Amino acid sequence: MRKKILVVEDNTKLLELLRLNLKAAGFAVATATNGIAALKKAHSLLPDLVLLDLVLPELDGFAVCETLRRGPATASIPIIVLTGLTSEAARSAILKAGSCAFVAKPVNPKHLVARITELLRPPRGSATPPKGEKTKLPQTPARTPARRTERGLPLPVQRRP
Repeated sequence: MRKKILVVEDNTKLLELLRLNLKAAGFAVATATNGIAALKKAHSLLPDLVLLDLVLPELDGFAVCETLRRGPATASIPIIVLTGLTSEAARSAILKAGSCAFVAKPVNPKHLVARITELLRPPRGSATPPKGEKTKLPQTPARTPARRTERGLPLPVQRRP
């Protein structure tokens, strides 16, 4: 099943660029152009990840992020913030609002897809097989039985010089 990503961006050209790149990478993509629409879509779709611009009409990205973190159904959804704000204070505020990561604008689509893939990957050791599949155990090489004497004792190992 394809992972669902909600992209929230008010710049329609950038929104379309992100949508096309994420679809090409195999993700299902939903979009919103303002904070209110983002909250509605996040609650109805329950995406696997939200890609969120900070400067949005109607409700800014900080408020969207904080609201998603308070909702029981959306609290665990990873959020990547897209921003032109790169100061240390902005980074701190973004993380305090509940973002998992942030990517500075202008966005490199390949870098962004790699970051999204990294955040959506299950933690090491917690991989569970998809429904209906059995876990395959690693194959161990077959051991040859030890050679034994008539009394059942193992024969001494002969070492080569």
